[in-house]
Amino acid sequence: MNYWTTGQVAKQRNISVRTLRYYDQIDLLTPSFKEDNGRRYYSEEDLFKLEKIIILKSLSLPLEDIHNVLDKLSYKQILISHHNHLQEELTKLQTNLSHTASLINMLDMEESLSWERVSQLVKRPKESSKKWLDYFGEDEKRFLKEVIPSLEGEDQITQQYISLLRRIEWCIKHNLSPESDEGNQIANELIELSNETFNRDEELINKFWEVRKRPAEETGLYPISEEVLDFVERCLSYANNQIRT
Repeated sequence: MNYWTTGQVAKQRNISVRTLRYYDQIDLLTPSFKEDNGRRYYSEEDLFKLEKIIILKSLSLPLEDIHNVLDKLSYKQILISHHNHLQEELTKLQTNLSHTASLINMLDMEESLSWERVSQLVKRPKESSKKWLDYFGEDEKRFLKEVIPSLEGEDQITQQYISLLRRIEWCIKHNLSPESDEGNQIANELIELSNETFNRDEELINKFWEVRKRPAEETGLYPISEEVLDFVERCLSYANNQIRT
């Protein structure tokens, strides 16, 4: 049978010798073998017990509670608890990442960001961002879930839509009409990007556009001003007329 000294165990598990001695002192983890000179040796079973202690500590359990449950739970049961805990932490982390990415994209779209807008994002339930899907059939929902850019998206298509939105706002700010050269260029890029996003399904593009024009509180989509929506509608109409003629 293999045995490990206190120093070897401390080095293997990146835990202090002082902590191991404290566990021995409170009868939480007592080495299986001790020499007359006081030298302690841990068995493989002791190491598994130490691993259980380390995992339970990571779940924020106090040592007293760990002492009470240590021999009642198998190593597998503790691993399952740890797995579930990590899944919960991962979900929190992913939510925080999504919120941060959303804020970055919002800053790209808005020159200034009020606390009210930040607060709305942080408090918004994830389900609320999916209300717009209720306007579509099941097949359309499955397709749209995969292709519609989200506020927290960091992909190229999302960034292209953000860029177009900023350019539209710039045109409005500088009194450039939707029928201007810049407006026409925006329209053509938007048409091309929409065709790429919706796989050239014109009926679905029009259907989504009608939903996009609805109030944000009804759809859960990122709110876009009436000025921007009107600019888009006019520049697209002008561009389409240009194509027909």
